[in-house]
Amino acid sequence: MAVAIRLSRGGAKKRPYYRIVVSDSRSSRDGKYLEQIGTYNPMLPKDSGERVKLNEDRARHWLSVGAQPSDRVLRFLDAAGIVERAARNNPKKGEPGEAAKERAEEKATKAAEAEEAAKAAEEEAKTAAEAPAEEAAAEEAPAEEAAAEEAPAEEATEDKGE
Repeated sequence: MAVAIRLSRGGAKKRPYYRIVVSDSRSSRDGKYLEQIGTYNPMLPKDSGERVKLNEDRARHWLSVGAQPSDRVLRFLDAAGIVERAARNNPKKGEPGEAAKERAEEKATKAAEAEEAAKAAEEEAKTAAEAPAEEAAAEEAPAEEAAAEEAPAEEATEDKGE
C-alpha cells in the first residue's frame, strides 16, 4: 500500500484549517486516514508557533516506512529539520509575458528618445551660449582692426605736415 503524508482540509468556507495526516494515497483528500500527525492553520500569522503543529516522532516513523510527503508537507518537514527539501528553480515562472515585454521595450525606446532629445537640447543651448560670445568677439575684432588702421593713417598725415 502506498502511503502519503498530506493535508486534509477542514474548516468553514474561506476559513481553511488543515490536518496533517498519513493516509493511503488512493483515498480521497478529506477521506479516511491512518493517523493524524499534526495541524496547519494558514489563517494565523507566519511567525506564529501555532500555525504548524507537527508530531516529529510520528513523522520520522512514517517517513522511515516509506511514506511520501506532499510538496506543502515537505516544506513543513524541512522547516522542522526532519527532511532536507531540494531547492527548486523555475526561471520561466518569473519571466514577464509578451505584453509586458512589449511595454518594457516601448518604455526603453521612449527613454532613449528622451535622452537623445535632452542631449540635442543641451548641445543647442551650448551653441546658443557660445554664439553671442563669438559675435561679441567678432564685433570687437573689427573695431580693433579699424582703430589700428586709423592710427597709422594719422601718423602718416602728421609726417607730411612737418
